[in-house]
Amino acid sequence: MARDAYDCATVLEHIAGHDPLDSTTYQSPVTSYTKDINKPVKGMKLGIPKEYFVAGMEAGVESAMQEAIRTYEKLGMEIHEVSLPHTKYGLPVYYLLLFAEASANLARMDGTRFGLSVSDGAKDVIDIYLKTRHEGFGDEVKRRIMLGAYALSAGYYDAYYLKAQKVRTLLRRDFETAFSKVDILLAPTCPTTAFKLGEKTSDPLEMYLSDIYVVATNPAGVPALALPAGFSNNMPVGMQLIGKHLDESTLFQVAHAYQQVTDWHKQQPNL
Repeated sequence: MARDAYDCATVLEHIAGHDPLDSTTYQSPVTSYTKDINKPVKGMKLGIPKEYFVAGMEAGVESAMQEAIRTYEKLGMEIHEVSLPHTKYGLPVYYLLLFAEASANLARMDGTRFGLSVSDGAKDVIDIYLKTRHEGFGDEVKRRIMLGAYALSAGYYDAYYLKAQKVRTLLRRDFETAFSKVDILLAPTCPTTAFKLGEKTSDPLEMYLSDIYVVATNPAGVPALALPAGFSNNMPVGMQLIGKHLDESTLFQVAHAYQQVTDWHKQQPNL
């Protein structure tokens, strides 16, 4: 939908806001994200979470991040190292909550009220449920439903789901503490570049680990914006900017400033 930060800000201006038909949307006035997007970033404080720059990151990804940090220094931003100490729990917390919510939400897809309905050869309504969910859900969706149902089951709710909710609070406090010192955070979106299509489908855990740098923002309720920041082994490197709660305007301002002095968002790899 968008080729750069300005386009993205324009789109969000039109789709953000409360939806009276969606109880999960936030009731808050929508600001103009493009109004202040051209303001200079000089004097703003850029936080670098030390937990996101650890051993195991692809060398080309780390090099691209360091170059992006230097670019922001040239733009006049102050660079500060910050700590998000509960980052290591972000991945298990995210997937526990995600699977549990997926299991609960997809329970409505029973072939009678919502979604696909497969009734050919069905003997009764239970048979319709089974046929619909067997044919309508892929392997990954079934995996998430099963694990989510397990986490929400009697005897495991307190041990898994409730505990994950408590750790989510700790993740949110980490970000609140960091944002008391800086205006925005910079980190890689992934420790490596993209892997081949289907390469990790046989090992879901390894595939999930690729999300390690992006899973903490959702449970914490803070916005993030991913943008191109270079290449490693001829594959694009993604950088993410993480902002304060409901402060998307600053995200777009800082991303736009970067894209005014770089052209990574206009380049494509030679595959």
